[in-house]
Amino acid sequence: MELRRFFDQVIRASFHDLALDGDPAAPYLVDLLTRFARTEHLHPRALTLPRLESVVDMMLEIQAVWEVDTAEFRPEHEVNVRRHIGDYTLFMMGIFPERVRREATTDFYIAQGQRAYRFVSEHARASGRGTPPPYRRLAERFESYAGALDYARRVHFYDAPHHPFFRLTFE
Repeated sequence: MELRRFFDQVIRASFHDLALDGDPAAPYLVDLLTRFARTEHLHPRALTLPRLESVVDMMLEIQAVWEVDTAEFRPEHEVNVRRHIGDYTLFMMGIFPERVRREATTDFYIAQGQRAYRFVSEHARASGRGTPPPYRRLAERFESYAGALDYARRVHFYDAPHHPFFRLTFE
C-alpha cells in the first residue's frame, strides 16, 4: 500500500473514532506524516547549520537569517523555518510522545508549536494568498492534534507497511 494512502486511511479512521470527521486539518496531517517519513524532511538542511535537528537549532536558524550583515540574510526564510517548527513539534508530540516526555520538553514543544503555527497563519493572512492551510486551527488545537496523531500511532499503525518510517527510533 502506498504510504500516503496508508496515512490518509489512518487519519480518516482516527478522526472518525475521535468524532473529528470533516476536520479541515486532516489532509494537512496526512501530508505531514508523508513528508516526515523521509528523514531529510524531518531534519532538513539549513542556511547556517548542516541540518536542523532540534527546535533550538531551528530557533537559531531564524535568528541567523535576520543578521543583516551576513550572507545568510534571508528574512523570508523565517516563515519556512517557523512552519517546520510547528510541523516538527506536532509530529514529535504525536508520534514520539515518550521521547518528548523523557526529555521534559512537552510544555516547550507545545508553546513553540503553537507560536510557530500562529506566526505562519498571520503571515498567510497578511499576504492574502487565497485560502491558507489550517495553520490557525493547528495553533489553536495543537494539543488535540498531537493527541489524534498519538491515537493514530497507538491504534492504527499496528498494521503498518514495512517502511523505514515505522522503524524510526529516537533513543
